[in-house]
Amino acid sequence: MKEIKGFHVALYIAAIMVLLGSIMLVTPEDGWRVNNLNFSFLTTEKFVHPKKQEKADISDIIASVDTTMNATDPLLTHANGSDGSLGAPNGGEVSENASTELQTNEAGKQQLHAFFETISTVASNKEKISILHYGDSQIEGDRMTSYIRQKVQDQFGGYGPGLIPATNVYSTITFKQNYSENFERFTCFGGGKLESRKYGAMASASRFTPEYIADSIDLDTMAMQSGWIEIEPSRSAYTRARTFNNVKMYYNDCVTPVMLKVYKDDALIHEEELIADGAQHTMKLSFASTPGKLKYEFSGKISPNICAFSLEGDYGVQVSNIGMRGTSANVLGGIKYNTIKAMHAELNTKLVIMQFGGNSVHLHKDSSDVDGSVRMFRRYIKYVQEMNPDAMVVVIGPSDMSHLEDQIYETYPFLPYFVEELRKMTIATGAGYWNMYAAMGGKNSMPAWVEKGLAGKDYIHFTNAGAKFASQLFYNALIAEYAKWKNTP
Repeated sequence: MKEIKGFHVALYIAAIMVLLGSIMLVTPEDGWRVNNLNFSFLTTEKFVHPKKQEKADISDIIASVDTTMNATDPLLTHANGSDGSLGAPNGGEVSENASTELQTNEAGKQQLHAFFETISTVASNKEKISILHYGDSQIEGDRMTSYIRQKVQDQFGGYGPGLIPATNVYSTITFKQNYSENFERFTCFGGGKLESRKYGAMASASRFTPEYIADSIDLDTMAMQSGWIEIEPSRSAYTRARTFNNVKMYYNDCVTPVMLKVYKDDALIHEEELIADGAQHTMKLSFASTPGKLKYEFSGKISPNICAFSLEGDYGVQVSNIGMRGTSANVLGGIKYNTIKAMHAELNTKLVIMQFGGNSVHLHKDSSDVDGSVRMFRRYIKYVQEMNPDAMVVVIGPSDMSHLEDQIYETYPFLPYFVEELRKMTIATGAGYWNMYAAMGGKNSMPAWVEKGLAGKDYIHFTNAGAKFASQLFYNALIAEYAKWKNTP
C-alpha cells in the first residue's frame, strides 16, 4: 500500500480550499438559477463579514411583567344539586398602566365599553356571559387562554373552563378526558369533515357512528351501537378552571332514537332519550359541588353530533379555548351558520378573541400576498360581528416568528408589514387590536424569547412559561382599558 505522507494531505486540503475559494469569488449574491432550481454558495461578502445573530433587548419587558397568582322502567332522573351560589369574584384594584395598549376606533371603543358595562355587573346580577378565544396552534391545549381565564374569572367572577371539545386531541392541564375508540372527531379545519357542517361554536364535533342520511337507509337492518365519553376535573388546572358544578352537553343532528346514560364515579345518576329532531339542543346537569368523573354513555343506531361539553359555575364569566391547529380565520365559514349562531346566542357571547395570522406568515412572498391575507381576515371579522352584533371582537396579532437565513434566525421579511396592515384593517372594522409582535419587542425579538426559555426551538411557538407571559401582557392591556372606563366620571 502506498504511504500517504503529511504534505500530501496538506496539498490536498490546500487544493480544496483554492477550489472552494474560487467558487466563492464568482458566486452571485442570490446564487445561480438553473432549470427553475436555485443553487446557493457562500459569497466573499458573507465570508469576510458573516451575519451575526440579532436579538431584540427584552430585558425591560421581562422586568415589567408579574405572572404571579394563584325503557320499561321509568328513566332515572338526576336530582340537580346546585344552589346557584358558585361564581363570586375576588375582585381587587385594577390599574390604568400597561406596557402595551388595546387599539380601536371610536365605534370599537363604544362596543368595548358596552362589554365592560356587562362584565362589571355579571356577578352582582347572577348572570352568565362567555368569552370565546379562537386561534391557531399558538393557543391549542388551552395555552394562553387558561391564564387569561384565571385572571378574568378572579376579577369578575365565574368558574370552570367553559367549552371543551367532545373528544379532545391536544395535551392540556385544564381537564381530563377519555372516550371509546369508536368516537371519531370531525372538524371544519382539518381531518375528517361533516357533510352537514353542523360543528357548532367549537368548530368540531364527534360521533360514534358514521354520518348517515336517515331516509336513505333501512334502520331495521342496522345494529345498535354504543360509545362513551368520560370527563374529569384536573388537579393541575388553575383553581378556577378545576372548580365547576354545572355540566352541559351540546348536540345536534340527532335523527333516530339515542339513549344517554350518565354515571358519576361509576354510579348511574341520569337517563335520557335525546331529542331526535336534528336541531341544536343542550342537555344540562348541575351538582352541589365539583363532580368527580362523569361518564356519558350513548346507545343508538345513528350517532348525533356531540359538539362540545361545557364545565361551568352558576354565574360569572366563561372563557373558552377553541384552538385550531394550522388554520386561519377563514375556517369559521366552514361551519353551518345557524348552528354556530345558536350556540353563540345560548352562550351569551360578549367577547370574541381572534388569534390567527401565524400560519400565513411563511407564505408571504410580497406585499400582494400580505394584502390578500388581510382582506380574508377582514371578511371573517365582519362574519363574527354580523353573527354576534352585541359582542366585542378583539384580534391578537401574530407574534414575532423567525426563519433560518444563512444559519441566523431572522424575522420573516414581510411579518412587520403584515402586522401593520392587519392592525389598520382591524381598527377600521371597529374591532380591537392587540399587537403581540410589538409587545414581544418587535423585530428579532423571538431569538431573545427562545434564549430565555419563553419560546420553543422552532422559533414560532411559546413555551408554557412564554404563553403565560404573553397572556399577562394581553390581560394588562385589556384591564387598563377597563380601569380607564371605570375611572371616567
